[in-house]
Amino acid sequence: MNDTLKFIVPGKPEYIGPVRIAISMIAADLGFDVEAIEDIKVAVSEACSKAICPGAAGLGLYEVTCDVGTDGLVISVIDRDGGCQFGEVEDPCVECTKQDGLGLSVLRALMDDVSVYEHAGIGSGIRMTKRVK
Repeated sequence: MNDTLKFIVPGKPEYIGPVRIAISMIAADLGFDVEAIEDIKVAVSEACSKAICPGAAGLGLYEVTCDVGTDGLVISVIDRDGGCQFGEVEDPCVECTKQDGLGLSVLRALMDDVSVYEHAGIGSGIRMTKRVK
């Protein structure tokens, strides 16, 4: 049986850190090694940054869901105000000068699975999976 944690986050950069730390603590409890936890932290930061990307006119609320299973984590970030189109953010955003915009290609290198989708009636989202080795 999986547990699910859900964060509804204001679209402000200062709230990325607490979400990132909470998910990294869950990953540590699941038995991920230090390198995998660092990968998860970078991926969560990047996905959250895309949800509040000033180049996409975001800054409303976004949602982070973390499904915790015995074999790993599934982390979803959903832009609830429709400001970001994750599928259009393959490369770093030139307008995100205060953030380290890495693009989806880096997320795909850090996580086991990454997919972009439209969440009906809410906005676009990105789902990332990391399995315990």
